[in-house]
Amino acid sequence: MGATSSPRTVGVRQFLDLEQQRDWIAGKIDLPDTSDRSESLEQRFKYVARFEKLLGRPQAGEVLALLGLYGANCIPIPRRTERYYWSVSCLPSTSDKPLVRVNASWMELFTLYAHGEDIRARFIVHLSDFTTDRSATPSRVDEPFLEQSVTMPEHVSYFFPRGADIFGINVHGSVSTRQFLASRRVVSAIRTFNLTHMNRGRNAYQASHCYSVADYMLAD
Repeated sequence: MGATSSPRTVGVRQFLDLEQQRDWIAGKIDLPDTSDRSESLEQRFKYVARFEKLLGRPQAGEVLALLGLYGANCIPIPRRTERYYWSVSCLPSTSDKPLVRVNASWMELFTLYAHGEDIRARFIVHLSDFTTDRSATPSRVDEPFLEQSVTMPEHVSYFFPRGADIFGINVHGSVSTRQFLASRRVVSAIRTFNLTHMNRGRNAYQASHCYSVADYMLAD
């Protein structure tokens, strides 16, 4: 599939050459994935109880549906890269109490939280994909675009995590999150950021991967 592996090739460059990656970011091609999954039954059973607890939450159906959208549209060759280049955790034990979180390398990519009986989504992306002049300048955030990407302007807010060209976006409500993920510019930006980190090498969060949640991200 495009690129061939070499001892110094890391990340998804082992499977996709740079032209394929650019074309996927731009929405010009669909990437053929493997039909098989490299699965650990021990790892699956490890998080069954947490998954069942998630299913008891009022937000569970929407969380799994949104993860299905994210997995299909925002992660390259998700079956081939599952766990080792990206992972999803279920009810992770962090102070912000997320419902689920998607990671790659050492970076958070996408998190869903309970917001009443609805959800709040957090996306981590490149700042330069959301500024008016494509620079990593905080004062140049394209606020009109962000507000137009959700159902109501008050449903979106943003913050600046530590790190160069890093941008955090909060979207309140499942309806606005679906609309946000329907924007071609948004999806292109998410794909760009995700590839940046999946190309950095093996995922540091392999041990927290929940196969039961990933099933919904990989559903045909």
